[in-house]
Amino acid sequence: MTTFDDLLKKLPAESRDILRVIWDSLTPSDRKGFLSLLNSLPSNTNLVRLLLRLSTQQMRIAFGDKHQVAIVGPTNVGKSTLYNQFISNRADRAQVSPLPGTTRVNQQADAGLFAIIDTPGADAVGEVGAREQAEALSAANQADFLIIVFDAIQGIKQTELELFLQLRDLGKPYIVTLNKIDLVRKDSRAAIARAAQNLDLTPDQVIPLVAKTGEGISDILAAVAATEPEIVAALGRGLPQYRWQLAWRSIVNASSVSAVIALTPLPFIDFAPLAITQSAMVLSIARIYNYRITFERARELVVTFGVGFLGRTLFYELSKFGGVPGWLLGAAIASSTTVVMGYASVIWFERGEKLSAERIKTLTKTLTSHFLEALKGMGKKRPSRKSLQTRMQEAVQEISLGEDRRFFDDQVKDQPSNSG
Repeated sequence: MTTFDDLLKKLPAESRDILRVIWDSLTPSDRKGFLSLLNSLPSNTNLVRLLLRLSTQQMRIAFGDKHQVAIVGPTNVGKSTLYNQFISNRADRAQVSPLPGTTRVNQQADAGLFAIIDTPGADAVGEVGAREQAEALSAANQADFLIIVFDAIQGIKQTELELFLQLRDLGKPYIVTLNKIDLVRKDSRAAIARAAQNLDLTPDQVIPLVAKTGEGISDILAAVAATEPEIVAALGRGLPQYRWQLAWRSIVNASSVSAVIALTPLPFIDFAPLAITQSAMVLSIARIYNYRITFERARELVVTFGVGFLGRTLFYELSKFGGVPGWLLGAAIASSTTVVMGYASVIWFERGEKLSAERIKTLTKTLTSHFLEALKGMGKKRPSRKSLQTRMQEAVQEISLGEDRRFFDDQVKDQPSNSG
């Protein structure tokens, strides 16, 4: 479990001093909420972005103006690419180009917990370069936190060092990242060590980054979040809602894949492909809830909850009545059992509680009816895999569980459950 001291180790001394003051001002309850969020930040970049997006409205309503985070550094080190990883609205995306000087002025957008600012290269020369440098330093001076980006290939030369010292002397909390670490993967440790030595930091205080793919984003987010722990603590107190919505994204994807698997003849005789999909879903949900389990353990949970046996039984029961194409029935049941398995695993990771067989059966039948109705519009002819997957994603989203799971909770609240 990450502690506040663990986080501080990644930050330069100047930032540590500032954050200790903030930390000491928090109540024990807020400290707990803050650490709860830090320890549940997903490592998957898409999930990080989703968490930032989900927090936007709540943070705006609760706290008004947000802290400003400026991305600063030399020209052409990937600042705009990193900026694009954080923004909530695609319309705010910065132009990205391999040509130096693509970014000429500061650009600001919403990143959920904070406002993010992209800046021009702060090391340019000449008349134009001087204006761009002034733009960047102005943003840095007004920001509450700095993400200082350097290039793993270029390293830290004299000009980079001078820029770093200038930014450090602003007295803002900051972190140092070394972008494009994937291009020196075999020598990444040496590259980080050299950069740290030149900046008079320890290697732990230089965060490796691949802005293009988002690798390293979660470490940056944790460091930025530490500068406003009161806000993060508030989000942490509401984290179950966010965790569910993150988990729901995984459930939607898995349920649509399950529908496609069911296009094969007699889908529930060979349960293996479906079990693999559901196990991968359980594994991703476990990570969202900060549980580190193996794929084998995820498969054990799928078997333990018995959705596979229930799915096969329900398929044979309903097929006796006729009138419904086998592919349609199979797709509806495969998706419903996957959604219910996802919900059951969420309850397991939230409360250590195993849904009873009766609860699982009730939910599966309810969802199967919904999906059967939703898929009837596709006709009796077996559809393409792509069209079925698209329609199933729409059908799952139509029940609005991603925003409010009371549909599930109300179905099962009066039924007995088992404690794990």
